[in-house]
Amino acid sequence: MSINFFQITQANFTMKLRVEVIGKDLLVSIMGGDSFHIGTTTTVTKNTAAQTIRFPSHEGRFHKDNVLAENIARIIQPNLPGNCVITAGVHINDIKKEQIDASFLMAEQLGKKLQNWLKEANFNIADPIYKK
Repeated sequence: MSINFFQITQANFTMKLRVEVIGKDLLVSIMGGDSFHIGTTTTVTKNTAAQTIRFPSHEGRFHKDNVLAENIARIIQPNLPGNCVITAGVHINDIKKEQIDASFLMAEQLGKKLQNWLKEANFNIADPIYKK
């Protein structure tokens, strides 16, 4: 099991990506800004479409972090060795349009960094054995 970190700073804030390898599966967390949280969870495998759950935010609204997670899921999907769960939570106090726009590019860049890491990582782990 290993844990790796990637981060990018643009538009006056930092977005971080943490990936934990669990067997052949990945637990990815996207966080950044002023208030880290889990706003959405997205699941994906190489051969299944991404599925997302958005948690309630405030005043009846739901978190929108899924746009970041789904972008990263799309980038890494062809290289996934197993199951992948992506949590996302980026909040910037008094966010500006420039920061919203930058967050999409930052997520794409983090997705490409993770994709490159996946191409080099060793996932030669024995498959589980089931009772016959």
